Amino acid sequence: MLNVFRGKPKYMAVQQVEAPDSLWTRCDGCGKMIFNKELEKTDHLCPACGHHFRMGAFQRLTLLADAGSFTPFPPLVAANPLEFPGYDQKIKQAQEQTGLDDAALVGTAAIQGVQCILAIIDFSFMGGSMGSVVGEQLARAFERATQERLPVVVVSGGGGGARMQEGIFSLMQMAKTAQAAGRHSRAGLLFISILTHPTMGGVYASFASLGDIILAEPGALIGFAGPRIVEEATKQKLPQGFQTAEYALQHGMIDAIVPRPQLKGYVGRLLAWHR
Repeated sequence: MLNVFRGKPKYMAVQQVEAPDSLWTRCDGCGKMIFNKELEKTDHLCPACGHHFRMGAFQRLTLLADAGSFTPFPPLVAANPLEFPGYDQKIKQAQEQTGLDDAALVGTAAIQGVQCILAIIDFSFMGGSMGSVVGEQLARAFERATQERLPVVVVSGGGGGARMQEGIFSLMQMAKTAQAAGRHSRAGLLFISILTHPTMGGVYASFASLGDIILAEPGALIGFAGPRIVEEATKQKLPQGFQTAEYALQHGMIDAIVPRPQLKGYVGRLLAWHR
């Protein structure tokens, strides 16, 4: 017998719809979900806690250089000297994703009216790792700056260090870039190194730590090996905040921590004072 007095269901099934990953980003600092278009308006800073998200090379260029002042160096493309399996495909994929020839965007620019050589390492291109092309581009940057008596500004975000797919060819770039930076310094010229998250491995152990003035963004991870690897190797518990920009500043390894909105003005003043 049909029960005509049966009440209607109190609940109804609702299908959960996931928001596309391309629309939202979770802040690593406070956990807040942020609309990506909102991040773009704030120079990729969390509006709630000020966490500094990574930026691509072209975004960095817009942030630092005067509009229309940047002229890139001629492009260089990585070879595969060791015939490492899949390396050519990885390079091609990274080029398509970033619009870069390799992990370094290098050229002449003006920052608040002062001419300089500007180099930006992009973490999105194979972790910002330094292979033969990155090393050669940076060496050429210092050499041209020495010839033209220009300061050099390098924004480093190379968490990948030396690029393992190129073996010793990659490791050689540490010495090459350090020597080029040394010649630039002996010529009495200014090198400003800006460390962003993360600046690690061979990038930090060569040119990135050789700046006359070393700046960092808040919270950037800075060092040679990561904290977990250091703990495993030394069998010791590391201090709180070890290898952060704040720890490095406290121990005299860098000169200043500069929040992103203040970075162009800060670098511009340094360049003007040392002109």
